[in-house]
Order: sequence, then structure tokens, then C-alpha cells
Amino acid sequence: MEKNIDYYMSLPYEVCITHSPEGGYVGRIPDLPGCITQGETQLEVLEMIEDAKRCWLTAALEDEDDIPEPDWDLYNGRLNLRIPKSLHR
Repeated sequence: MEKNIDYYMSLPYEVCITHSPEGGYVGRIPDLPGCITQGETQLEVLEMIEDAKRCWLTAALEDEDDIPEPDWDLYNGRLNLRIPKSLHR
């Protein structure tokens, strides 16, 4: 498979959204250093991070830089969840 912009855009990169002390929210993709955006709402950041990701990937492809792919080993099918003992009973 050719690793073009469509290939990389389809990969499930982790998106981190945090509240900004100045107001609004900041979104970033940890696997793509410097891929960051901000917005007034979390929904706005989710929409804008896709554009930021496309711009980041386009620039990396044009410069022939290495593009890290998401770490697939993080998803092993297990989910650890703590619940109260009364519910577990």
C-alpha cells in the first residue's frame, strides 16, 4: 500500500484535548510533534485537529520526513476498570 496523505489520515492517531489556562481548549496529536490547535470548545478543537493533522502530514510528505505511525501495541483488548466491591458482588 502506498503511504500517501490518505493512508496517514486514515490512521487512528490519539488526540489529546486539554483546557487552556487562557480560556478555550488545546488539541494535540502526541505522535506528531508540533501538531497542535486550539479552539473555544472541545468540539471545535476536534474539527480543527483534523485540519492541523492534514497540514502536518502534507508538510512532512513534501519534505520527505519520517512520519511516525500510531503505536498499535497500546490496544491489547484488555480494559481494566475499578468498581466498588458492592457492585462486584
